[in-house]
Amino acid sequence: MNIDKACVECIINQSKRVASAIDADEKLAAEITKAVEDMASSFSFKQSPPEVAAAVYEKMAKIAGKKDLYDEVKKLSTLKAQEFVPYLEKEIEDSTNPLLTATKVAVAGNVIDLAAEYSFDLNEELEKIFHTSFAVNDFPLLEKRLALSSSLLYIADNAGEHIFDLIYIKTILSLYPNLKLSYMTRGNAIINDVTYEEAQDAGFSEVCELVNSGVNTPGFVYNRANKASQKLFDEADLILTKGMGNYECLSDAKRDNLFFLLKIKCNVVANSIGKEVGDIICKQL
Repeated sequence: MNIDKACVECIINQSKRVASAIDADEKLAAEITKAVEDMASSFSFKQSPPEVAAAVYEKMAKIAGKKDLYDEVKKLSTLKAQEFVPYLEKEIEDSTNPLLTATKVAVAGNVIDLAAEYSFDLNEELEKIFHTSFAVNDFPLLEKRLALSSSLLYIADNAGEHIFDLIYIKTILSLYPNLKLSYMTRGNAIINDVTYEEAQDAGFSEVCELVNSGVNTPGFVYNRANKASQKLFDEADLILTKGMGNYECLSDAKRDNLFFLLKIKCNVVANSIGKEVGDIICKQL
């Protein structure tokens, strides 16, 4: 899906959140916002929001003199997520349908998003997630495809959220021990998306194949991925993506083996899916 006018305002607002997150002084904050406003006048409406955001975040990082704008925030998000691990693992262990419960755990983690139009509280989300139904519920189809698949490509989203992904992946592999599972991160630091190094630190390489996609966008853009990641994407029996950025990049793909897991956090994505902000989604393309 391509950007629309609402995305432009959202991206400009993101510049203000960045300035706040890095404790920019008044001069630096104004410089960052002015640069993004200037860029906004030439945004291409033939690109997806993550493609537009990539150039914007590169510009902001250069102005701020930081390689990773959200490095400290991502560390805090990860630490907070780790506090919930024992509770979530117990919920899955006690569940009559561990795969469904773990899928909801993964979606609950998707509230950790610093670029979204609307924000949600992680504690509140975890209190209600197990009693919330998917607004688009293709989980039965996902479950069937998992049983028939030899390989699964799991495309990651945000830092902190990746801790919930790891719980989900461990559950999947406990149920389908012969499944070859690959977890794919971004190619560099962009917004608060999880990087290869952060996923490695969390222990992903100990339970599955960990892959650096090479993309510089907050969503998987096929033509920006390295050759190995393109091959993995082309050959996987099943592809599972997390978050709105991956949905925005892949919603026009022609694949019936691709599923989206996300919480809707902006009106543009809500309109695209035909659901409401705040809904949780398990959708086959």
